[in-house]
Amino acid sequence: QLVESGGGLVQAGGALTLSCAYSGYNFEHYALGWFRQASGKERESVAAIRWDGSRTEYAESVEGRFTISRDNAKLMVFLLMNNLRPEDTAVYYCGRAIPGGNWKLYQDYAYWGQGTQVTVSS
Repeated sequence: QLVESGGGLVQAGGALTLSCAYSGYNFEHYALGWFRQASGKERESVAAIRWDGSRTEYAESVEGRFTISRDNAKLMVFLLMNNLRPEDTAVYYCGRAIPGGNWKLYQDYAYWGQGTQVTVSS
């Protein structure tokens, strides 16, 4: 189970931190990722983190602005979003990847949260 929180309305240039609480058998041993889906668009990858936090990946559009992190002791994954832009507006989802999957493909994620809305006003 994955439950996102922390979304909201923010002005361009502002910051938000999304959180995702995960529970389930051995979830702490899987890579986790954040995706987003804007209205009328396909779900796209944002960031992913290896099970032990030793490696992270980012979409080019958020590189240098967003930071993904996790705390396996607290069963949480976070997405710190800085310098937000109107084009970051979307529903953000966290997901648990399948072993050996491609972090950029939503088809390679086995579980999803319900999503949290992020709206960035210009």
